[in-house]
Amino acid sequence: MMRVRQDGDEPLKVVLLGSGTVGTQVARLILEHGDDFAARIGRPLELIGIAVRDLSRQRPGLPAGLFTDDPQGLIDRGEADIVIELIGGIDPARQLILSAIEHGASVVTANKALLAAHGEEIFDAAELAGVDVYYEAAVAGAIPIIRPLRESLVGDSIRHVMGIVNGTTNYILDKMTTEQTDYEAALVQAQDLGYAEADPTADVEGYDAAAKAALLASLAFHTRVNGDEVHTEGITRIVQDDIRAARDVGCVVKLVAIAKQLDDDQISVRVHPTLIPLGHPLAAVGGAYNAIFVEADAAGRLMFLGPGAGGAPTASAVTGDLVTVARNRARGVAGPNQTIYNELRVADMGAVQTRYFLRLRVVDEPGVLATIAAILAHHKISVQTVLQTPADSSGVRDGASAELSLMTHMATESDLLACLSELKANPKVRSEVRFLRVEGM
Repeated sequence: MMRVRQDGDEPLKVVLLGSGTVGTQVARLILEHGDDFAARIGRPLELIGIAVRDLSRQRPGLPAGLFTDDPQGLIDRGEADIVIELIGGIDPARQLILSAIEHGASVVTANKALLAAHGEEIFDAAELAGVDVYYEAAVAGAIPIIRPLRESLVGDSIRHVMGIVNGTTNYILDKMTTEQTDYEAALVQAQDLGYAEADPTADVEGYDAAAKAALLASLAFHTRVNGDEVHTEGITRIVQDDIRAARDVGCVVKLVAIAKQLDDDQISVRVHPTLIPLGHPLAAVGGAYNAIFVEADAAGRLMFLGPGAGGAPTASAVTGDLVTVARNRARGVAGPNQTIYNELRVADMGAVQTRYFLRLRVVDEPGVLATIAAILAHHKISVQTVLQTPADSSGVRDGASAELSLMTHMATESDLLACLSELKANPKVRSEVRFLRVEGM
């Protein structure tokens, strides 16, 4: 169980694993604002070690004597009250966190990939040891969303969580929308500004957002959701024609994480590019900002908005967790753990119901629209609106083909995919059928 110190003036000892952009800012905050933290906690904090990969790298303003390249040795000293893990990835972060818990330390982490894959093991170990694991910075930077879901709304029934939880992809899509930039150019801009990594795969393919969706769904629905259960699509196939078509129907394209209760036994957890109506709060979220929309039975609709990436916002969330964990530590208690008591099943994507926006090029002749409508009806897909335009972007009808844009009513994904297969095989269809899911209508 947790080791409780009796001397109220004795510092709480902190170990920091990782000293990248976020870790360096956290270390400086601890060292430079010690009096403020002590006043807020009731006990001073003492940073006793920082584990890094490269000891030769210069880190101005931080005492050289704090650094080590042996994180396990730092933990094995058994002195730490709190371990802050900011190295990322699965290994060795998993082993280090479990070792810290075994030594009786509480943990603060920003590691969404680790928690999405091994959260059950880590939270169970923490509960058994009577220590905290806090992870506000793992989902949306400075935006407080973990604590509201875990504490403020724990007496309510949450029905729907939908959000923009990746600043890189939101920046790229925003540039594509507001400046008509193509995907590759927007990605380069994001990399130049530090929003995207040299290898942006985790962001642009949706993996980062999927890990966050798993954490949000676990909290919202009190059921264990792993990252590999989240249906995941990225933004690499989005082109300017998609952005233009969305604008024509009063929408914008966003990469959205969605966790929604379908019935008493199932939830839908998914990440994919989505058409959002311009009147929806998420539509106006630009740049690298994040926003999360929560719908609960009693609280109604809530919106959380703020910077979702960057060193300072993430460091703010980490130090917020640090203060909370330290307060618990000073009182000899642990905060609330995850309340996992449901066993809801993550529904297959085919069972999901939403609206769809379809675009296809067809033979430009009488009766084609009726043919397309009949195929849709055969698969139980009802069309809300249809827009027909010349396929030639110059506006000149080429006499051979035209583009159809169709907005559907609610339909299941399985019906939609079966319909697309039949449309693709129809000789009247002259192009790939592109589709985007629609939320918020």
